[in-house]
Amino acid sequence: MTAASAGGVGVWELRRPERQLLAGCLLLVALGFLMILGSGQAAGRRLGLLDLLPLLTYAASLLVIHLTLVLFRFRGDQMLPVVAAFLSGLGLLAQYRLGAFEGADRWANVRFIFPGGVLVMLAVCIAGMRGRYRRLAAWPWVWAGLSLVLLAGVLITGQRFRGAVYALGFITPTELLKITVLLFLAGLIDRDAKALGSWRPWLVPPFGALLPLLGFWALLAGLLLLQRDLGMFVILSVALLVLLVVGTARWGYLVYGILAATGVGYLMLTLFAHGQRRIQAWQAPFDDPTGTGWQILQGLSGMYSGGLWGEGFGRGNPEYTPIAESDFIYSVIGEELGFFGCAAVVVFYLILFARGLRIAGRTGPPFGMLLGLGLTTVTATQTFLNIGGVTKFIPLTGITLPFISQGGSSLLVAFFTLGLILAISDGEVAKTRPQQDKPKRRRGRADA
Repeated sequence: MTAASAGGVGVWELRRPERQLLAGCLLLVALGFLMILGSGQAAGRRLGLLDLLPLLTYAASLLVIHLTLVLFRFRGDQMLPVVAAFLSGLGLLAQYRLGAFEGADRWANVRFIFPGGVLVMLAVCIAGMRGRYRRLAAWPWVWAGLSLVLLAGVLITGQRFRGAVYALGFITPTELLKITVLLFLAGLIDRDAKALGSWRPWLVPPFGALLPLLGFWALLAGLLLLQRDLGMFVILSVALLVLLVVGTARWGYLVYGILAATGVGYLMLTLFAHGQRRIQAWQAPFDDPTGTGWQILQGLSGMYSGGLWGEGFGRGNPEYTPIAESDFIYSVIGEELGFFGCAAVVVFYLILFARGLRIAGRTGPPFGMLLGLGLTTVTATQTFLNIGGVTKFIPLTGITLPFISQGGSSLLVAFFTLGLILAISDGEVAKTRPQQDKPKRRRGRADA
């Protein structure tokens, strides 16, 4: 057996847990599809072969994920693809339940968005594995400029809908900021960590080193607020604060960050009527139950009707909740899978965040550590904002739920993020892999 074939067999055996867990995800999603199809048939709906297309596409995507990682001898994290497969499969089930694959949308969603996200994840992972992702650290201000140009372009050419600004076709290219801004922050803090960490007595930060970063952030915040994208501003600001604290080991950034967040939050509530309406709907949704409070009340009502075990896929009435396929997809899960279904989703997200933090913590190069930490922070903050808003723990932000909500740009960027984290994990594994012991030299007569 050649070394190449032996290496291929080794990776195949190494990724056996991933293969088994992906098969388990496929089984669970298939059972969910059978529940939905059975409910539809009981209601008198005629079923055809095209109704199996989402499930077949999902199965083919899982097969492509595993075979590609084995083929390229990927030795990184095995749980991240499984968690993404489970959450994405649950999202496909919920979207299919809501009729997202009926009519013309059937082909667009199934054939391009989800499989396209899988291909993006694999392409990014393969391109960045073996430490090649570190080349992205060389141009921090290129990523900063690209972020501002992207925002300005959407603001100039986009169209306003429900308070936000969208590009042509109602797509949201600003989702790419979760990548470009994180690449800028990780590269800049890695390069200028010493200067950014040189604080003076009495908690005086290094304003000279901070000035370029603060200037960029002021422009970024202004463009985001003009688009009324408060959710994206919050997500990126949390990532900035976390990376500054970890990258410089200076807790003073946390103090100033909390003060700045308080001041900016007060200004938003004072100057922007859009934010005021959301706060009012959050605090007292019954004051306008058929207006600003309608979405919150319908979502809570659906989750309450689900109880502990839910009504079963296909047996609830999630169509009464506005934007259920996107912002309120967690409410659909609560209505049809109950409290335990919602708890299972939260557990899988916690696994995703824990693995991301573990990968970042065990990565040697500071850029890889900061990038992995930032990407995990962005995903965790986005998840918290969505679930917190749906459950009325915090005000609504209009943020989608990663991997589950319907949406082309959001899903593609979520898979792009996962591909980068996987690439970082491959470099971390290669770095910490124990070396084989060299054979000991036998003692000859001359050594006796």
